[in-house]
Amino acid sequence: MNSEEKQALAEQAYEKALKYELDYGCCPQCVLATVQETVGVIDDATIKASHGLSGGGGLAGLGTCGALTGGLVALSAKYGRDRDKLDKGRFINNFKKGKELVERFRAEFGGITCAELQKQFTGNTYDMWKAEEYQAFDKARGKQCAHATGTVTKWVVEML
Repeated sequence: MNSEEKQALAEQAYEKALKYELDYGCCPQCVLATVQETVGVIDDATIKASHGLSGGGGLAGLGTCGALTGGLVALSAKYGRDRDKLDKGRFINNFKKGKELVERFRAEFGGITCAELQKQFTGNTYDMWKAEEYQAFDKARGKQCAHATGTVTKWVVEML
């Protein structure tokens, strides 16, 4: 695939991931499902396993943005260390790609945690376990989380 075709695929992935996030939520699953449908690499068990990573992990807001986490999982599915190679070194290339994604994300969105993005996107942070706060967040964020989800997916497709 040439770079023009890859760029077109990455743009399609952005649109699909954005739509999935707006329609279904759970940003890491939306990243991974789109990567699966676009370039492969991801299996259904990985998509399922990413569910709890949403909202900074367990909807707690404190951990890494779920979209970014989904992107890191996608890169690791391709470049990470296999189970039977735990004793064969660190597989540093995967960490380099992950670091590149994290740094690009931070530069684009002004943080990497769910809480940092909530603050960037809305001026506030929210307790997603309180229905009224989650509803306020959902309204205030508009399409910004979906944009972050699409952007990560686009970058990952370009990197795979």
